[in-house]
Amino acid sequence: MRARIYQPARTAMQSGTAKTLGWVLEFAPASARDVDPLMGWTSSDDTQSQVRLRFDTREAAESYAKSKAIAYDVVEPKARKAVIRPRGYGENFATDRKGAWTH
Repeated sequence: MRARIYQPARTAMQSGTAKTLGWVLEFAPASARDVDPLMGWTSSDDTQSQVRLRFDTREAAESYAKSKAIAYDVVEPKARKAVIRPRGYGENFATDRKGAWTH
């Protein structure tokens, strides 16, 4: 049973960093998923693939995996540069706006 420890990325629907500050320990699937011939649903008899543990720090996730004798891989997060524009959206409604209102 192998696990993966990673810091989740933000979703495409959010611009902030909510729910991306913690670390997640997720088990790798032990068996392939089966397709039900009647309904077309996918299922699996592997219950560990449903488990997702959340930790505040990477060290806490690693110490949990070591204490339970779980083999793990750590995926380092990619650095995200801040998208900060001067004035940004508020400039559309500024009273000292230099250009004409085009909307």
